[in-house]
Amino acid sequence: MVNIDKALDKAYETKSIGDILAAPPSALAGLTERHDEVLAGLGIKTVEQLGNWKYAEVARSLVALSRHES
Repeated sequence: MVNIDKALDKAYETKSIGDILAAPPSALAGLTERHDEVLAGLGIKTVEQLGNWKYAEVARSLVALSRHES
C-alpha cells in the first residue's frame, strides 16, 4: 500500500487516484488556488496535465540524467 497523504491537500487524502488526477493542481500539498490560476494560464487545469506537462517531463529527465554525469 502506498500512502501519499503528505503529498495531498487534506480534502483529497481519501480520494481515488483517478479523482486526484482529475483534480486541480491545488489538490497537491503546497499548491493553492492562485497556483491553479497561474497554471491554467499555461493550459494546465488538472494534476494529470501537470504531471504530463512537457516542461515538467524535460526537467524530470534532466534531473535524472544529472545523477549520472561525471
